[in-house]
Amino acid sequence: MRKWARSMPNDGLIRYYTVGNLERVFPTSTAALREVLVNKAYDFAKPRIIQQFLYPIVGNGLLLAEGEEHKVQRKSLMPAFSYRHIKDLYPIFWTKSIEMVKGIEQDLQRRGPDEDNTIQVRNWVGRAALDIIGVAGMDQDFDSLRNPSGRLNESYHKVFTLPSFGTKMLLLLGRIIGDIAWVQSLPTKRNKDIQDGRQTIRDVARQMIREKREKLKNADSKTGLDIISVAMSGDSTFEEERLVDQLMTFLAAGHETTASAMQWAVYALSKRPEMQTRLREEIRANLPSISVERPEQIDAVTIDNLPYLHAVCNEVLRFHPVVPNTNRVALKDTTLVGKPIPKGTTIVLVPEVINKLEELWGPDADEFNPDRFMGQGMANTGGASSNYALLTFLHGPRSCIGQGFAKGELACLLAATVGRFKFELKYPDAKLEVQEGATRAPKDGVLAKFTPVEGW
Repeated sequence: MRKWARSMPNDGLIRYYTVGNLERVFPTSTAALREVLVNKAYDFAKPRIIQQFLYPIVGNGLLLAEGEEHKVQRKSLMPAFSYRHIKDLYPIFWTKSIEMVKGIEQDLQRRGPDEDNTIQVRNWVGRAALDIIGVAGMDQDFDSLRNPSGRLNESYHKVFTLPSFGTKMLLLLGRIIGDIAWVQSLPTKRNKDIQDGRQTIRDVARQMIREKREKLKNADSKTGLDIISVAMSGDSTFEEERLVDQLMTFLAAGHETTASAMQWAVYALSKRPEMQTRLREEIRANLPSISVERPEQIDAVTIDNLPYLHAVCNEVLRFHPVVPNTNRVALKDTTLVGKPIPKGTTIVLVPEVINKLEELWGPDADEFNPDRFMGQGMANTGGASSNYALLTFLHGPRSCIGQGFAKGELACLLAATVGRFKFELKYPDAKLEVQEGATRAPKDGVLAKFTPVEGW
């Protein structure tokens, strides 16, 4: 699709057909993107197939809600995702980042003389991200960094593990015929695992919500910092099951995305050791050592005042958008950039392509270059000609409500990791293979050699 966008003459829309002769429309101009995402955001909805696939897992939370229901839910959750509140969560991000780094160090120290210092990055950042979304999202520590075989951790992986090849083929067939509900009702091990894991997590969430409701009845009790506590204190009309749906949504949307972004960050900096060194120098010059028994806590201001860290994180999110594409379906006859879009037409939004268009980002659009986010006026735009040049979190009323959370979490995890370790790929000359599912990540994870760097 990147080749189409660059070489195929178009007026902001490319129409094509996919498997099963299914029509698709791919917006390539900022004007078309603005209409889909902002001006006519509620003229489009997630495809029925996506709703069928996700509903058994996350319920009717913000991710799947449409129309007026989506507006109500988003408005109720906005205080919990406000800039001010997300900044209060940085100490949680930092504490778990330190715990991950110390866990990696201990793992390396326990190895025998015949073992090298290679770690599977996906394993560690996945566990850290799960713990963070648990504590910051619902005040429930999954404790997967210290106990990867714990009940909640295993339940999570039952629910969110990628489907097998056979299941993927069945889902593909379902997409072609326009219905996948029957696939999810089959008596397969995967379906049973999803049901069991989902039930365990939802039971824990219900109990936690009931306890929080009791606390809120006490005027003297302090409201927790976690997202659900803030949401409940601001809107007491949330029904219990709807709150549980929101928690499942946070887990679905907030874990794998950050874990994938961290893998891409380690990969990118392993390929560019000079950038890794520059970032480490900035971190060590401005953040307190984490090697002491009780590391000093830091706040959002400290992290946010590291310009190169900010630039590297933004460039990772631009160059490696973890959600490569997302679809919308027209709910009624409408138009995009003056062209008729009949009801039922599927619109394909592709951050992987838009984030690297030369006409938006300049001649170095295909290069990993954090410096584009350095300098006056560049920190948020990267010098792009339009806000719609960066689609990683989308835009408008359906944009990712948790983007501030994700950016802060990524910054803390990366700062702690780069500050403490020098790393390089175990197989630097191997061809990069990418796995695309709900998120886009290096296939089989990132294998990297981690070496502690003394002095911090």
